[in-house]
Amino acid sequence: MYFFYLKALHIIFVVTWFAGLFYIVRLFIYYAEANEKPDPERSILLKQYRLMQKRLWYGITWPSAILTFIFGLLILYVYGSIPPWMVWKLFFVAGLYVYHFLCHSLFKQQQRGLIKYSSNQLRVWNEVATVFLISIVFLVVLKSSLSMLWGIIGLLIFSALLMLAIRIYKRLRES
Repeated sequence: MYFFYLKALHIIFVVTWFAGLFYIVRLFIYYAEANEKPDPERSILLKQYRLMQKRLWYGITWPSAILTFIFGLLILYVYGSIPPWMVWKLFFVAGLYVYHFLCHSLFKQQQRGLIKYSSNQLRVWNEVATVFLISIVFLVVLKSSLSMLWGIIGLLIFSALLMLAIRIYKRLRES
């Protein structure tokens, strides 16, 4: 019985964690674009975006990442064993935490007023979380019925289509 409560809480915090990851990078993009505006608009926007980033990052994203981890460990403990598909899921989850820490680095840079990446580079970075989301959900839902080869091929095709969509969007914005 406790297993299902743990699983529900884990899913809730996964959802809020991903929401935070998706939105924080959008705020990074807006911050980079605001830096190109003339003053006083630029200074007003940069100050507001830093505040929004701070509230999102420390109020939603970090707590959700920590609670996702805690409930995930509890689920593994209650489950008692790690099936092969779970090993792959944990591999992607580890990658997602690396992504989270890299976003934290970007967050700290922008909080100091540093902008190292263009809005277009950040748009590509925003899609990395999407790739992790799709990979993890497919592994959890399909479990061992998913052929690893077909999964990798599908992920590569999806990533290529995503990059194509970003390029098309960039051209549309510029015209």
